[in-house]
Amino acid sequence: MPEAGDQFTFLPAIATRWADVEAVFADCGDARKCWCAFWYLPNRDFKAGWGEGNREWFERLVKSGAEPGILAYSDKEPAAWLLIAPREKLDRLRRSRTFAPIDTAPAWAMNCFVVRKKFRRRGLMRALIRAGIGFVRERGGRVIEAYPFQSNRKAIPGYDLFVGSAAAFQANGFVEVARPLPTRPIMRLQLT
Repeated sequence: MPEAGDQFTFLPAIATRWADVEAVFADCGDARKCWCAFWYLPNRDFKAGWGEGNREWFERLVKSGAEPGILAYSDKEPAAWLLIAPREKLDRLRRSRTFAPIDTAPAWAMNCFVVRKKFRRRGLMRALIRAGIGFVRERGGRVIEAYPFQSNRKAIPGYDLFVGSAAAFQANGFVEVARPLPTRPIMRLQLT
């Protein structure tokens, strides 16, 4: 039986797919102002670029060949985004006391999901995580970290889910290795 999300294909974000990145972010509230700059830039620069400045910065990043994440497609239509990059490239994580490294292992961070409205509630988060695991494995990574949201509430507001849900990561083999905040575990997957 096919799993949820199997009707999607996943490709790295590269320069020739920039219009697809734009299509996903343009359909998602704060994402069209943030452009994942939150994770990469010092807070002062992130806030100063809110909107067009962050979009221009992110476009330069994607077009530089950095492959900062993956896109999900339904047929040929862009449906969703997952930021996945080596942790040391993400300024917000490098400086964070809350999500400080738990050891010296070079980890990749999987920490921003953007799903266009018409593709929500189709299992894309779990499917993006699976695709992200393959993305890291293909690039020689051995450790993946995530910093998802976890709550006992039945309904979790969408703005809390941009970092993913603990249940979605757990379903893909991630285990909790620390809990710096009551609703924010650090989860890890060791690739073999």
